[in-house]
Amino acid sequence: MRARSGMASIAMVVALSAGATAQAEPGRYGGGFIEFLMTGEGTGRARPIGVDGYGAPAEPRAAIAPQPSARFAALPIQQAPEPSAVARAIDSRFSRQVVAYDGPGRPGGIVIDTNAKFLYLIQPAGQAIRYGIGVGRPGFVWTGTKTITAKREWPDWTPPAEMLRRRPDLPRHMAGGPGNPLGARAMYLGTSLFRIHGTNEPHTIGQNVSSGCIRMMNEDVIDLYERTSVGTRVEVI
Repeated sequence: MRARSGMASIAMVVALSAGATAQAEPGRYGGGFIEFLMTGEGTGRARPIGVDGYGAPAEPRAAIAPQPSARFAALPIQQAPEPSAVARAIDSRFSRQVVAYDGPGRPGGIVIDTNAKFLYLIQPAGQAIRYGIGVGRPGFVWTGTKTITAKREWPDWTPPAEMLRRRPDLPRHMAGGPGNPLGARAMYLGTSLFRIHGTNEPHTIGQNVSSGCIRMMNEDVIDLYERTSVGTRVEVI
């Protein structure tokens, strides 16, 4: 009798377990999903719906690359720029970074090395913030000293007459916005047609591509724009 009673107890436990599994199976989450909802963790086979929102399994944590959120802020960190305005370069050599600096200029000034494709915003104590840039094509590279005479956010673009003669297909005027070739910000240099500005073609950073303007990634030109003022000295070497 005791043996039969023990067998019956075991059978009842197995049946209850099977029933619980059957109830959980339609959603394929099991008890682990409830634990996930309550605690954010789970020990069962359950996983939350994938990030695409269509039920695809979420990637393991180790497979998710860290997001370069520091690139969206100033150095040192300030308020992040608009994510929709950010356009990243492909070559990591041209990422914004603080470097040792012993070149020309004074703290607060800008030095642009057209050969190396770098713009330096000089800092105290022998340092500079270095940004990758695109510069003029052969025949359009220039050197000299200017000052920032105006600053614009999401500037409009009106191609000058000489550019229209070379490229009659260009629009006569383009309103500011993410598709505008001047990008998120523009700093006008002296009385010339040259600007330091953003771009809608981040893959061109590090190249000779412009008609003489200094081209930057949008997140970088936003950062530089916030750090400089009208009257800042710009030396192009």
